[in-house]
Formats: sequence, C-alpha cells, structure tokens
Amino acid sequence: MIAQSLLGRTIVPKRAREVGLRIFAILFVFTLFVGGVQLRRWTGQNTRHVRYQHDIVNAFYWGQETLKEARHLSPSQASANSWTGLFRGYLALYERVKEEAYESDYGLDYPPLRLLTMAIWSKAVRDGFPWVDNEHPKLVNPLLKINLVCELISAAAIFFLVRLCVQRSVHAHSTWPGWLSREHRASICGLAAASAAWLEPSMILDAHGWPQWDVWILPFYLFAALVALKNRWFWCGCLLALGAMLKGQLLFVAPFFVLWPLCQKRWVSALRMLAGFIGAAAVIVSPWLLRTTEAWVAFAAVAGISLLVTVRYKLPHKGAWLAGILGCAAFVIGICAGGTFAWLEIGFLYGTKHYPYLFISSCYNLASLLAAAGCSLKDDLLSAHVGSVHLHLTLQWGLRLLFLGAVALCARGAARHLRNRDPRVLIAITAPWLLMFALLGQMHERYLVWGAVVSAVALGVSVRLSIIHFIISAASTAMIVHVMLVDKKLDPTLRAIDVLHDIRPYASVLMLVCVAVYFCDALGWRIPAFRRGAVKPRTTPSLALAAEPEEA
Repeated sequence: MIAQSLLGRTIVPKRAREVGLRIFAILFVFTLFVGGVQLRRWTGQNTRHVRYQHDIVNAFYWGQETLKEARHLSPSQASANSWTGLFRGYLALYERVKEEAYESDYGLDYPPLRLLTMAIWSKAVRDGFPWVDNEHPKLVNPLLKINLVCELISAAAIFFLVRLCVQRSVHAHSTWPGWLSREHRASICGLAAASAAWLEPSMILDAHGWPQWDVWILPFYLFAALVALKNRWFWCGCLLALGAMLKGQLLFVAPFFVLWPLCQKRWVSALRMLAGFIGAAAVIVSPWLLRTTEAWVAFAAVAGISLLVTVRYKLPHKGAWLAGILGCAAFVIGICAGGTFAWLEIGFLYGTKHYPYLFISSCYNLASLLAAAGCSLKDDLLSAHVGSVHLHLTLQWGLRLLFLGAVALCARGAARHLRNRDPRVLIAITAPWLLMFALLGQMHERYLVWGAVVSAVALGVSVRLSIIHFIISAASTAMIVHVMLVDKKLDPTLRAIDVLHDIRPYASVLMLVCVAVYFCDALGWRIPAFRRGAVKPRTTPSLALAAEPEEA
C-alpha cells in the first residue's frame, strides 16, 4: 500500500521536487566533471610506456620549422622571436615546403589553423623550456589542455543537442514517471548522453594516451548541428569552415549540411550555409590569397560595391550574402592576382594521397575486409570509352560515391525526422561520421572516435541504439589500443596484440552491422526484428516546442 501511494500519487510538493532535482543535477555534473578530469590524468600517466610518440614529434617538428622560417625571413634575432616574426614564418612555410619537396612528398599535412596552433605551442615551449627535446614529457601538456577543453565543450554540445530534440519530440515516453515534465525528461536524456560522451574511453585514450588532436573538430561539428536545428545556417557554415581549417576530415561530412536543407526544399538555407563556409574560409586564408597591393585594392572595390548594393536594396539575410560574395571574390582575386594555394595543396589535398592504401594500421571496416580479399585502393571498377570520353572508376572513387550517396540519404532522413518531430534526427546527424569510417578507404583506426563520441546522442533516442553506441565505443577503443601496443611491442602485451589482430575480420563485420542499424534509423526505416517495440507517434501536444524561426 505504501509503495502504491508513493507511485500512484504525488506526496512531495512540486517546489521541493524542483529544488531537489536541481541540487542532484549540480552534484552529479560536478562529480562527473572531476571524475572525468582525474580519469584523463590517470590515462596520461599510465600510458607513457606505450605512448605513440610520432605525432607529438611531428607536431613539434613543424612548429619548429615555422620558427626556423621566421628566423630566416626576419632582419634580426629580436624580430624573429616576436609574434610578427612568427606569423611571417607561418605564412611562408607552405611555399617553402612546396618548393623543397621531392615529387610532391611534402611531409606536412596540417591545415592552416592546426599549423598555426602548433607554431604558437612550439614558440611557447621554446620560450619557457629552451633546453627540452621532442621526447620531454612536459612538452605536450599545453596541447592536452586544449584537448580537455574541446572534450568538455563537445559534451556540453551533446547535452544541448539531445535536450533540444527530445523537447521537440511528439513521441510518447510511457516509461517515464508522470510527474516529470517534458523539459525534465529532455534534460535527463541530454545529461545521460553528455555523460557518455565525456567518459568516452576511445576519446580519452586518443586525446590523452596517444595523444592526438582529433577531438579539436568535434565542438565545431556538434555546434554546427545545433545551430542548423535552430535554422542558423550561416553560422553553421562558419563553424564547419573553422573546424575544417583544424582538421580536413571534417570536409568529408560537411556535404550533409548542404544536402539537409536541400532535402527540405529550402534552397536559401543551403546558400546561406555555403556563404558562411566560404566567407569564414576566405577570412582565414586571405593572407595567402591577397598577397599584393593590387589584390587588396580589387577586394576593397568589390566590398564597397557589394555593401552599397545590399544597403540600397535592403535584401534579406544581407549579412550572409555579403560574406558569401566577399568570400568568393577573395578566392577569384587570389586566382587572378597571383595568390598562392599551397595551403590547399599541402594542408588538404596531400592528405588524400599520402596513404594510398585501403586502410591504415588496424581498422574494423569495409575497406579492411576488401583488403583481406585481395583488393587494392586503385583497382579498376569500371573502364569504358564513350566516344572521345574515357570513363575510369577506381575502387577508391567507388567507395567515395557510395559514401556520398549514403550521406545524401542521411540528409533526406534528417529532413523527414525534423518534419515529424522525431528525435531520430540525432541519429541522422551521427550517421555521416560512422559511414565515413565504415565505407571509405584510407581510414586510420582513430577516425572512428568521432562517430563513437557523436553516437552518444543515441541515449536520447532508444535503448537499442544506446547499446550499439557502446559496441561502437568498444571497437574504437580496441583499435586505438591495438596500434599503441604494436608500436611498442612489449613482452607482456604480445598476447593482446595477437588477439586484437585475430578478431579484426569478425569485428569488421560487427561494425558494419552496427553502422547499418544506425543508417536504417537515420533513414526512418525499422528493421523487422525491432518493429514490434517501435514507439508510435501521437498527436502533437499543445505545449510542444516549435522549430526555431528563420534568422533575420
């Protein structure tokens, strides 16, 4: 009877419940934050014997090369050590690397913002510890702090994403207590997803055990998705451009944000997204594009005319159009007025040619299975002559076209879920990262970490997809562990290396199945085995949150 009274009716005042929930949430978040920081510190301290040192050495090397170029171009030692000298060397490094490379083997594959970050870090290290070498353990600490900040921001972005989509959902939640409001349910789901992302083992191992800088682009992608859900498409493009300038792999999934509004038949939104992307990218690379006085004069003329036109005719979204026009003008002027595109060739295109293999190291994906079957990246899939045109399709491009087709379907699914107010729009946002790793060639084992983190949004969608998220997380962690152990090959780890090597084909099949399930949910399909328990929509409640209006 007591249990029935507790479950059947409210015996705690509403105000007391509100205060209690807030106190519990604050204590939980604080404990989670402290525990996550300590876990990262423990990971960094206990993986030094298997740390993958090559990426640290490479980052410091190119930072030092930037400083060396600054000394070469500066008139004095004092000028070389200044921030002006640093930027002078930074802007000249791409051209020097291109000129000195043998058969286009540059060695450097950093996009502009990542190279700038490494140059600033190297300068700070040399100013503070002039005696250290590349192997010094304190050398990487500033970068680990950047990783920590990016991980924290990513977890916060996932919280806001999940909470927003669950708030908008019109689906029933029969398993929730009746006294929990829609906002509370959304916050609990968001907190669960953010907790899973914050404690994601593969991300912690990649960012603090390896360590790598893959986590830097996650905040940009997640907040781009968040502002897209709020119809702020211009800022979505800006965020994607900034993220791509840190790590070019973001460009693989960026087409999703162009195709998404197109599938909603919102052409203006797609153009605003492209305007934001081109405008932000042009701001970053303008020092290489506009290198002469004539180029800057031409750019100023285009800017003045564009500004007069937008003010005169009072166009809607004039800020977005102006940014897009000026961005396009900067690239065109750069082509016509002697600008350099070495940053593009080295920072982006070189990475697509650097590793001409189906997969690198230990990957659980389709390319790994194809390689085991004897295929190679440049195998011919189609070769035909149509008149004077020769069609030549390699396995590399076949996989790329398959991936782009799948991303287009994900965008269609996102538009459908958004229209139906279905939280599975979160799965459509996640799927491009998973499909990238599962389908494309030339993948490193670390590249699943993005999908492992972003797929934590499944905790706001369904139990089935949440279980699959943890499987993906385990697979991502196993691949990173495998590579770190192989690099050192310590006697106690040889058995683990053999086991991880032997399970690769089975894990690849399991990964493809998991990605297929996510893909089906992204499209809105229900797998027959899971249809019985599907949640059915009901009528939209009167207090349901509507989609955000278009930005002015």
